[in-house]
Amino acid sequence: MAPCSEELIEELGLNKGGMTLVDTARAQELYDAMGPAREISGGSAANTLAGLSALGAQCAFIGQVADDQLGEVFAHDIRAVGIDFDTPPRRGDPPTARCLIFVTPDAQRTMNTFLGASQYLPPARLDAEAVAAAKILYLEGYLWDPEEPRAAMRRAIEAARAAGRKVAFTLSEVFVIERHGDDFRALIDDGLIDILFANHLELAALTGENDLEAGLAALRDKVPTLIVTCSADGAIALSGGERARVDAEPIERVVDTTGAGDLFAAGFLYGHVNGEPLATCLRRGAIAAAEVISHYGARPEADLQKLMDERLTA
Repeated sequence: MAPCSEELIEELGLNKGGMTLVDTARAQELYDAMGPAREISGGSAANTLAGLSALGAQCAFIGQVADDQLGEVFAHDIRAVGIDFDTPPRRGDPPTARCLIFVTPDAQRTMNTFLGASQYLPPARLDAEAVAAAKILYLEGYLWDPEEPRAAMRRAIEAARAAGRKVAFTLSEVFVIERHGDDFRALIDDGLIDILFANHLELAALTGENDLEAGLAALRDKVPTLIVTCSADGAIALSGGERARVDAEPIERVVDTTGAGDLFAAGFLYGHVNGEPLATCLRRGAIAAAEVISHYGARPEADLQKLMDERLTA
């Protein structure tokens, strides 16, 4: 992750504000073009779990790194925040996944992801017992693209449903919906998704409705709990006939928007598993998202529990 100018985004032909999958050669090209960078553990679902763990939730992560230095760093960092991570590293090429993030002066993050070893996570690596023991199985759309982790996630959904657990899914990015929207719509139509996270652009891409209210109406009766974030305009949730809305949490300065959606999901899910009111769950999401966009990196640096106690009682 490194700060950069608007001119560099244009020069490199990057998709500003989005996430693009890149191969090994492009990843090296972009790394060479970067200024001084910070290396920070990330990964969408892993970031969400880091937020949940910081709030006191017990979490386990299923994902794959390679048997290399970055893989060791990732494994150390996720275990260091109290998350169980037992998936064995993959030997040989490709190396551990990495995301090259360019942050412009407007705090917008432009992500370029080399999926590396993560795209070869096989169904055999699934810890079905951990899935069955969890209140919620949380899946990220980014890893729906490669075949093996997609099959692993389908099996995880089966294990969760068989155990009577809830399945939460984040759509992740518009380009993922453009490639796999039919799969996502089928999961929703088949009643396999209990909690769906989307931003307003992803909602439009999934439903074909550019109007926010029309998009909400299209999914209202298909997803038991639907959460839609609208950037600076806050977020909306629909659940069990109830509707709640929250404003974006005010902060002094937006530094880096990386991880905003990941941490919003962490805050919301923490409230949800603890049976809190829908509006409180949204507020927790907004507070967590505000914390992570106030600094570089996609994992919390402040004491989230203390921060929420202060702001929820203010």
